[in-house]
Amino acid sequence: MERIDCVVIGAGVIGLAAARALSLAGREVIVAEAEDAIGTVTSSRNSEVIHAGIYYPPGSAKARLCVEGKALLYAYCEARGVPHKRLGKLIVAASEDQLVNLDELKARAEANGVHDLKLIDRAAMQVLEPALRGAAALLSPSTGVIDSHAYMLALQGDAEAAGAAFAFRTPVLGGKLAGADGVRLRFGGDSPLELEARLVINAAGLQAHTVMGSIAGVPPEAVPTVGFAKGNYFALTGPCPFSRLIYPVPERGGLGVHLTLDMGAQPRFGPDVEWIEGIDYRVDPARSEPFYAAIRSYWPDLPDGALHPDYCGIRVKLDGNASPDFRIDSSCGPALINLLGFESPGLTASLAIAEHVALLADRAAL
Repeated sequence: MERIDCVVIGAGVIGLAAARALSLAGREVIVAEAEDAIGTVTSSRNSEVIHAGIYYPPGSAKARLCVEGKALLYAYCEARGVPHKRLGKLIVAASEDQLVNLDELKARAEANGVHDLKLIDRAAMQVLEPALRGAAALLSPSTGVIDSHAYMLALQGDAEAAGAAFAFRTPVLGGKLAGADGVRLRFGGDSPLELEARLVINAAGLQAHTVMGSIAGVPPEAVPTVGFAKGNYFALTGPCPFSRLIYPVPERGGLGVHLTLDMGAQPRFGPDVEWIEGIDYRVDPARSEPFYAAIRSYWPDLPDGALHPDYCGIRVKLDGNASPDFRIDSSCGPALINLLGFESPGLTASLAIAEHVALLADRAAL
């Protein structure tokens, strides 16, 4: 049986960042991707926001890796010429009753190491964004946007330059823990094969739990149950009056229907939270109705008929938790690292996640 040092399963942003870190560390790396290109699933269906690290519970993996990853990501974009903008964002309290939510968010952000938030009153808020309405807002100057595809291409280029190889249309069919020898994996696709890897990084995104469960020797109780939350996005017809990202106070399972801008300043609203049984990327035009009410809580001048379906993304939720933490799981032994529950802020945190994975891999090699 062919032997390889490292296999990374999945060529989304997390898998690409991990492959880059491992190959730069001198490891022999193959990236196995079920689709025919990089980043075609979750990594291409998000807001492309560089998050500051505001919302996550202090001490959580999301909080730590987001704050660390944000600094690494901005530095990487500058060094590699990846298009990005520090647009900043405003988190808006629609009424006086929500002012306490802003205070709580600011305190949480500071506990996470985010110290640049500024609470501004209604007048200051409308100086920055005249079309915006609300009682007050938190200004986050370090929030930005990124061209996620250009970022993933840069990660792929770095990994390949350091010797990593990519195998597309190569889904994992199953495997077996092989003790000190690592993990044996079976692949399908155009050229089915089996190989033995000293180290496997399971970065299969929405299917990471399925891949984990397909490897014999992994205790069934170690594999998480998952739910899926679809986030629908709607585009705006007509001019957009905002130059920053606009967020309401967060809601259960998500951050509320917010306004983001892409690198071309094109606006989109979303995501909402739609619990679904399976993977389904259709956007129901009827879901725009509650969008109007949500958006008008901070932009009352949104015209009727201005929203049209754009796209959707799907967030994996571990063990029925609406707001689960990231899970970097090496409980099945040092040869298998499972990356589970990587929803937002996974893109922002990706380089920090990769550094952590590389550190775990180094420890496993000792």
